Amino acid sequence: MKRISLLFLIVICGVAFYACENTEVQQLNIVPRPVEVQVTKGHFLLTPQTVIQVEKGEENIVPACRFFADYVGRSFGSPLKIEEGGTARNAIHVAIDTTLGQEAYQLTVNKKKIDILAGSGVAVFYAFQTLRQMTPVAMEKGEKMTVAEIQNAVIKDEPRFAYRGAMLDVGRHLFTVEDIKTFIDMLALHKLNRFHWHLTDDQGWRIEIKKYPELTKVGSMRKETVIGRNSGKYDGQPYGGYYSQEEVKEIVKYAADRYITVIPEIELPGHAGAALASYPWLGCTGGPYEVVKEWGVFEDVYCAGSEKTFQFFEDVFDEVISLFPSEFIHVGGDECPKEAWKKCPKCQRRIKKENLKNEYELQSYFVHRMEKYLNSKGRKIIGWDEILEGGISKTATIMSWRGTRGGIEAAKQGNQVIMAPNTYVYLDYYQALDREKEPFAIGGYLPIEKVYSLEPTLGLNPEESKMVIGVQANTWTEYIKDFKHVQYMVLPRLAALSEVAWTPASEKDYASFINRIVALSGRYDALGYNYAKHILSVIGTTKLNREKKELELTLAPTGEKYEIHYTLDGNKPTPESPLYKDKLKIRENCSVKALLFREGEPLGKEYQKDFTFSKSAFKKVTLSSQLALTYSAQGGMSLTDGVRGSEDFQDGNWLGTSIDDIVLVIDMEQPTTYTKVSVSCLNRPSDRICLPESIKVYQSNGDQYYFKVAELKNIDSLKDMQTKGIKKLDIEVEKGEGRFIKVVVERKKRLPEGHPASGAAPYLFVDEVEVN
Repeated sequence: MKRISLLFLIVICGVAFYACENTEVQQLNIVPRPVEVQVTKGHFLLTPQTVIQVEKGEENIVPACRFFADYVGRSFGSPLKIEEGGTARNAIHVAIDTTLGQEAYQLTVNKKKIDILAGSGVAVFYAFQTLRQMTPVAMEKGEKMTVAEIQNAVIKDEPRFAYRGAMLDVGRHLFTVEDIKTFIDMLALHKLNRFHWHLTDDQGWRIEIKKYPELTKVGSMRKETVIGRNSGKYDGQPYGGYYSQEEVKEIVKYAADRYITVIPEIELPGHAGAALASYPWLGCTGGPYEVVKEWGVFEDVYCAGSEKTFQFFEDVFDEVISLFPSEFIHVGGDECPKEAWKKCPKCQRRIKKENLKNEYELQSYFVHRMEKYLNSKGRKIIGWDEILEGGISKTATIMSWRGTRGGIEAAKQGNQVIMAPNTYVYLDYYQALDREKEPFAIGGYLPIEKVYSLEPTLGLNPEESKMVIGVQANTWTEYIKDFKHVQYMVLPRLAALSEVAWTPASEKDYASFINRIVALSGRYDALGYNYAKHILSVIGTTKLNREKKELELTLAPTGEKYEIHYTLDGNKPTPESPLYKDKLKIRENCSVKALLFREGEPLGKEYQKDFTFSKSAFKKVTLSSQLALTYSAQGGMSLTDGVRGSEDFQDGNWLGTSIDDIVLVIDMEQPTTYTKVSVSCLNRPSDRICLPESIKVYQSNGDQYYFKVAELKNIDSLKDMQTKGIKKLDIEVEKGEGRFIKVVVERKKRLPEGHPASGAAPYLFVDEVEVN
């Protein structure tokens, strides 16, 4: 990279974007991506003498300015001065424009000054968060500096959704007040504005309620905790704790200072174990109960037939309301078994008295009744999508977690919706397929690109889409015992969620996001955050050019001080290896390895991909199978592109089906002699993906008749059902010669005995088909 000026050379730490060669214009790396960015030449020089000038009469926005003044002050030795009025140079001018949206801002940086025009104080805060990401990373550490360059630019920005949230479960595992504050800081960095605090569950009651002291004396402590996934073995260690009301107030204020609203969740009518252990009269049987030691869903729930239950919740919510100014109170409403109610005389009397049809309508009655009480106190409820069952009021907001179906249904009914589908935003899921190298987690697979791909209004028309007020990421902590683990699971997937929440769908671009998140990771490092570094690993995407008979391999990420070096011979890349600058053209067998380097130091995991081109390489494939929509192998194009699929069956290379055999025909373009056909298949029994029953090979020279030339049977003997991985299955052909080669991969019809899903139809996954 060429040096631009002597001043650039002496700046202690480079700014958080890379300088383009032969120009002063630099690419901004801001997450979430702003709506509009125009980068211009030159820089503003931020110094200890820079002042923040607030327009007269707008003293209420001073707190938003103070955040940045203090942030910069850690490096400059003292905070920037904040003044009322003035038009000085070397200043940051802040003014309110009520014609802008409440969260909208315009940020203009030029050589003389910085101008911030914002719709409100919260928009000022977001403008400074953007400016923060334009400052040197060294400022995150508070390293001593005398000057910092900020790239000249004009930014116009506002969020797509009003509700941009993240949930942290403290019912299963508890985190300190300082941990919670750090979590709030993480939200602020990503311009998220709602902290959903899951405070009660079967395994622990975590908030002090003064009228009911047993909730924290008894309900906050479990005798021991199950080891692993309900193994039946326990650690023998008492576990618990809670937040006092003074600590709650401290956290609520800390969040408010960062323009984040804390939404408490008091779970009802299920997930009640901790409360029932504290006050057995809250249950249908009167106990005895204990704070639950395992994970899961349990039959003991709050008694819906007892008036004492509703009085209890009114008392609890009175104290909760006094602590949380949030418009919303989350009441849970999920995973409430009905067995206890079916057996309870009081609940059955309630059903009869209220003319309810069944226990589902009894749950709806429970939620409605508490909603009316909270409405009378000026509050609204949020509930998980189960509260749709039995009917809901128009004033309830639905948080859709079981996919997006519940949210779509609620939006069509006219209810407000927050999309939080487990398949996209449950951050307690694994983020890599190689689970053995990951911290223990609940299960599932949610890579960052899947989070980024969420479209919250999919399936809704424009009017219905208006009912979707936002999105939320959830972190459940059954298997997350400490805050370092929380950070690892949340970051950087939270950044992907923030861009879904903030950036217009038309402006989202995953390739751009990768480069920007690599830059943001430098701030994570400076802040001491324990984040997952998968994003720092090189990823490769290929594009087939059938006419030129070549593959284009694109490697990412790249950015300021980040370089990719690669090799084509299978050797480990070093800083002396070729520097990746543009797409690689792959035309012959090779083994590509690539590694990301920052200032000469390797980062993340090594990218490795073997490219093997057989006689069928780049030949056209015709399919006649019913395919799973997600697993179409790019319409069959990837079956002969020389790229082998990985164990990630969602990588786009795999052809997958559970309803048909896979039948494909390769046009070799001219009669071709061959002695072997190889088919790569995936075996992941835990995901119901199994090797085929058999593979048959047929050939033809252009007429309608195909005759069989080879068959591979008894494939089970080649691979143990308990072993996962990719198996290359070779079918030897004694006399192979033809232009058209048909391959029939016969799937297993049922999973075998001994499999947890015995009798169900398995998936068959095929990738590269090679003819040699």
